[in-house]
Amino acid sequence: MKITVACVGKIKERYFTDAINEYSKRLSRYVSLNIAETADEKAPENMSKAQMMQVKETEGERLLKIFKDSYVVALDINGRKMTSEGFADFISGTMIKGVSHITFVIGGSLGLSDRVLERADYRLSFSDMTFPHQLMRVILLEQIYRANRIMKNEPYHK
Repeated sequence: MKITVACVGKIKERYFTDAINEYSKRLSRYVSLNIAETADEKAPENMSKAQMMQVKETEGERLLKIFKDSYVVALDINGRKMTSEGFADFISGTMIKGVSHITFVIGGSLGLSDRVLERADYRLSFSDMTFPHQLMRVILLEQIYRANRIMKNEPYHK
């Protein structure tokens, strides 16, 4: 299985980078992992709605170039929620359907553009809460790792 994490912006804090590297290393036993970053747009606090839409569209255009031929899962606060076991079932069920490449998409600080959400094959929410997009990478990788442990009937922390 090939997994791509398409995300907006670079990781700035070392502790996030260390966690991402650790989960990437752990995942290498199970999947071929690629993390594809695109540039983020400046998003000052006092932007108009039109400016916010433009930022999301610009970031979205960059993201759309990453996941041409894969099954796309957009991380969206309005998406479906599931347990870790349900997430494992979702990934294995997607594989059973013949999908060999899943791309998980994490938007920038303003979220994902409508075009990215429309292109998505599935919308997934990890919580009703909002998380920093840098932290979301760590959470996503940990859950992909946990899902693989579950699918292989290996022990995992409950």
